[in-house]
Amino acid sequence: MSWNLSSDRPIFVQLVEHIEFDIVSGTLPPGGRFPSVRELASDASVNPNTMQRALSELERKGLLRTERTSGRFVTDDENAITSLKKELASSGVDGFVGQMKQLGLAKDEVLELVSEKY
Repeated sequence: MSWNLSSDRPIFVQLVEHIEFDIVSGTLPPGGRFPSVRELASDASVNPNTMQRALSELERKGLLRTERTSGRFVTDDENAITSLKKELASSGVDGFVGQMKQLGLAKDEVLELVSEKY
């Protein structure tokens, strides 16, 4: 995983968002084994306690599960993944639409631009 963490937002939040994106994009497949806390923390260059906090939050959200003797796994609940994907997409669209309105573009102009770029 490539971690591009910035100092302008809490690291914990960025870790959660990064892993959520990897889950919805399929980089971390449903039901797949999840790396250890120490491995992830080392890879992201963060404190293991910070990584543990992020993983606990993802477990609370139902995106990860822990099996006592086997480690962590990405959820295989497709509904949870689809729901998160829609939530992330909606949030991105909200920001985009807000910016387009600030630029004074009409809906038809925005749709045309999106169609060209897509």
